[in-house]
Amino acid sequence: MLQTFYQDKLMEAGCDEAGRGCLAGAVFAAAVILPGDFFHPLLNDSKQVKESQRNELRKYIEEKAIAYSVASVDNKVIDEINILNASFNAMHLAIEGLPLSPELLLIDGNRFRTYKSVPHHCIVKGDSKFASIAAASILAKTYRDEYMLNLDKSFPQYEWRKNKGYGTIAHRKAIKEHGLCELHRRSFQCLPPQLKLWDTEA
Repeated sequence: MLQTFYQDKLMEAGCDEAGRGCLAGAVFAAAVILPGDFFHPLLNDSKQVKESQRNELRKYIEEKAIAYSVASVDNKVIDEINILNASFNAMHLAIEGLPLSPELLLIDGNRFRTYKSVPHHCIVKGDSKFASIAAASILAKTYRDEYMLNLDKSFPQYEWRKNKGYGTIAHRKAIKEHGLCELHRRSFQCLPPQLKLWDTEA
């Protein structure tokens, strides 16, 4: 059973990201403030929920949340500042996008860069412990999946409609055959070192 709140005195926002380990596309983050009576029996870490259920949860969260915000940082910025800092930036943008100012942030994971002067708690596997973080994980994941499905229309050879940009065998084979496109993260090892990699823009 997910806990609704970490404490009961300050207004909390749960934060999580999606797409950190992908080879292509932006990293997404969400921040969510939930009411005290929020409940949905399917709510859990987005990785533990089926796609159809995530889409159902997204609608429910957006309808019932006190406030929510989703933001992204693209692959070019990821290559410039690294994926960890890009993930922090995406979370900061999501928090900044909230129409209300949270007084406490619950962050999924073990590291975070402080947002302004707002206190935060990093919670390992927080998306399976607190409802607000789980809700943020659902929004970040569904928004990012939708984004990758749209990109797949322009780059069908990489099968992003199936792999969402993650380093599946099919995705890596497509990179080997077609090279990198402008949406790939060039700071990532998109192919094992023993495989020759060429750039479509070279």
